[in-house]
Amino acid sequence: MIVEEVMKADVVSLYPTDTISKAILVMAAKKIRHIPVIDDHRHVVGLITDRDIRDATPSIFRANEHAEDLEKPISSIMRQNVIIGHPLDFVEEVAALFYEHHISCLPIVKDQVLVGILTETDLLHTLVELTGAHQPGSQIQVKVPNKSGMLCEIATIIRNHHANIQSVLVYPDKKDEQYKVLVIRVQMMNPIAVVKDLETAGHQVIWPKLPGATS
Repeated sequence: MIVEEVMKADVVSLYPTDTISKAILVMAAKKIRHIPVIDDHRHVVGLITDRDIRDATPSIFRANEHAEDLEKPISSIMRQNVIIGHPLDFVEEVAALFYEHHISCLPIVKDQVLVGILTETDLLHTLVELTGAHQPGSQIQVKVPNKSGMLCEIATIIRNHHANIQSVLVYPDKKDEQYKVLVIRVQMMNPIAVVKDLETAGHQVIWPKLPGATS
């Protein structure tokens, strides 16, 4: 999946000369937390967030003091050297940027022009859709050796039960690098029969545990 499939193309932006008070009004009206700052050519020159606004505005206990600060340009508080993305970037690579740089949004630029924005919320919604967590189904976790062919073996057993696989995630076993954990979401409400066949075939099912099974 690429960024242009999940980004918001109707992105709200401001200019460096716009005031902090305008940014507050725009965020409240549009119910957003991030606004890219652009120049006359729609080149991204900065970014302003609700946290920047909070840091720059007077305390509610001193709302009448230094009210003139709200009329300062957002260029005085915006973040510069903004990390940007491209519409054809892969979503998982962009998610790594969020993780590594602790950012909450990513302006999306094509030919140096702002064309969209991607936020943490967009990534969360995408993860839910990719994993099928918003659809009825069951999750099966199986610990398997880190070698080729294991997913095929597991999928064959599931297929024998005429169950549809909604999503598959793979992550390393934290206790043993020679193993991985397959997280498979299947379109069935009671996977017990599948679990029994997996265990009969010698696979180690982590979840769900059958009644009476030991950890």
